[in-house]
Amino acid sequence: MQSLKDLSFDRDRALAKEFLQNFTDIHGDAKYVDILQEVANRKIRAVEIDLEDIFNYKDSDDEFLRRVTENTKRYIGIFADAIDELLPEPTEAFLDDDHDILMTQRSEEGAENADGSDPHQRMPSEIKRFYEVYIRASSKERPFTIREVKASYIGQLVRISGIVTRCSDVKPLMKVAVYTCEDCGFEIYQDVTARVFMPLFQCPSRRCKTNNSKGNLILQLRASKFLKFQEAKIQELAEHVPKGHIPRSMTVHFRGELTRKVAPGDVVELSGIFLPIPYTGFRALRAGLVADTYLEAMSITHFKRKYEEYQLRGDEEEQIARLAEDGDIYNKLAKSLAPEIFGHEDVKKALLLLLVGAPHRKLKDGMQIRGDIHICLMGDPGVAKSQLLKHIINVAPRGVYTTGRGSSGVGLTAAVQRDPVTNEMVLEGGALVLADMGICAIDEFDKMDESDRTAIHEVMEQQTVSIAKAGITTSLNARTAVLAAANPAWGRYDLRRTPAENINLPPALLSRFDLLWLILDRADMDSDLEMARHVVYVHQNRESPALGFTPLEPSILRAYIAAARKMSPCVPRELEEYIASAYSSIRQEEARSDAPHSYTTVRTLLSILRISAALARLRFSNTVAQSDVDEALRLMQMSKFSLYSDERQKSGLDAISDIYSILRDEAVRTNRVDISYAHALNWISRKGYSEAQLKECLEEYAALNVWQIHPNTFDIRFIDA
Repeated sequence: MQSLKDLSFDRDRALAKEFLQNFTDIHGDAKYVDILQEVANRKIRAVEIDLEDIFNYKDSDDEFLRRVTENTKRYIGIFADAIDELLPEPTEAFLDDDHDILMTQRSEEGAENADGSDPHQRMPSEIKRFYEVYIRASSKERPFTIREVKASYIGQLVRISGIVTRCSDVKPLMKVAVYTCEDCGFEIYQDVTARVFMPLFQCPSRRCKTNNSKGNLILQLRASKFLKFQEAKIQELAEHVPKGHIPRSMTVHFRGELTRKVAPGDVVELSGIFLPIPYTGFRALRAGLVADTYLEAMSITHFKRKYEEYQLRGDEEEQIARLAEDGDIYNKLAKSLAPEIFGHEDVKKALLLLLVGAPHRKLKDGMQIRGDIHICLMGDPGVAKSQLLKHIINVAPRGVYTTGRGSSGVGLTAAVQRDPVTNEMVLEGGALVLADMGICAIDEFDKMDESDRTAIHEVMEQQTVSIAKAGITTSLNARTAVLAAANPAWGRYDLRRTPAENINLPPALLSRFDLLWLILDRADMDSDLEMARHVVYVHQNRESPALGFTPLEPSILRAYIAAARKMSPCVPRELEEYIASAYSSIRQEEARSDAPHSYTTVRTLLSILRISAALARLRFSNTVAQSDVDEALRLMQMSKFSLYSDERQKSGLDAISDIYSILRDEAVRTNRVDISYAHALNWISRKGYSEAQLKECLEEYAALNVWQIHPNTFDIRFIDA
């Protein structure tokens, strides 16, 4: 190993310069020469040097790579000096800003003023730069967890993964302080390297020293150089915490172009320099020789990008185009959600629509109609509700998972806390605010205290959280889709009681859910056998049994949903009457029932529109079709399917007779003799019957001469009408 005396940074500067000039990527393009030209044209402000490029560079030696990795802070300066020498002339014209005008003036005055005696009078190269240099760590190895970054890594480039828990505002950080002397008029420069600095008070120029006048220095804020600065806290991911320990956290400093790239709740991978920072002020007296550590970020990689920021790669675009042409894509996407969980096809379809959502509508007077779909899964223990919730949070780019017992009203909405840095009262967003533009999954919804549950009411309809605490009166955005899972009132659904008694949630909250899904655990020989085989297979092979197609990866699901969310479908004129009559018939049905299963309000009509719009989005269509409305109505009926099957058993009707009575009632209501097969199938599927049962009914009653069946289209014509 070379001694420090032999180690000349000039040699490394020459190596860095040569690398920037001569490095070519796999396509043969001079990568860094192009970047420097963009910088010179003021198109970009950041030069990102990838360690993998240095590793692949033909003339680079391993020693140089090791030095860059282990002494990154110094080598950023070396690369910046090399870039200063290599920066080409701009090829495009751009407007001069204040910085350019100041620099021109300084370079003209520099020759007259500088007497060369004092380093403070030489203009630091930092002030001339209008770009920043970042060195990005190699992404080949596994990133460190926070507790793996020890003292031996100080000063080195490390890559860590974690979840962002807190972000400060972006503030200006002084990089170079500029003073002017009142007596001699010289401009004095001071490099600022830490968070705090001692300002200069006496002019160090030769003229002031010769005249023995202690020239008073005035800090010129306009001429000084500032950088954007943001501080964040990053915490270990739950899967990296050893058993019995609590997650560790680390402070991260973002500078320049890396600010405003992360938000609380984001799961990120950061590469940066691990550095110590001494305590300042009174804390320094208490801490003594102990220093704090932080990570100076060099690059940010998001594990899950937001739908709006999703940039489709070439192969993803082709795959999505192929999927969109597939006629059965709705079923395939739904089955790809948690394929290890048996059955629940319609529940998965509803959860898929929750991920897709409908477009938000903003009216001219500022009133907003939400597009997020809220779903509540209520069912017996052991029907995989929590597993479905966990899987949806994994698929969604932004998701927060909480449980009813472990969350208070303040924890869900927002808390007022004292900021440890500034000592001011600040708002700390809760789970619903963190899940803004995402999904908030609340498990054990029924176990929540009534006072805490009321906090969700405003979020579910107005999509804001209003706060009036500790002198802070404000409204926070919480445009989140709520996915709740609950058990019925007595742990299991009691069939002797009414649905309202079993559900045991206030009507004000129930009406806000677009779909309330009742999942009852029924003893059924065939389905129980199938489920048992499925569970055993999953345990043996650690994957789901064959579905007849390859389930889509969560990343492809996210890409498809991101593409679908760009559509903004609207309801055409001709469907208005159809939707209105469907809604009024649901209301009439509920009015006639002794123990209604659901609480139907105008919100139900909005739910039908939202679910229909989500279905149209899945087809990449800009208009809602009648099939979308039919599917929305079918999902609403199927959500209570397990109850209807019970009622039929009580009323003593078998499936065939019930299908006949449904078709007869519809024919009387619409005053028609002919019924198309598609309409008949739509009506009976809403009541939970299959196509096979419909065909059996058609044949049986055709034999009794009640109706005639068209041999090809299976359309129905009543004879006795």
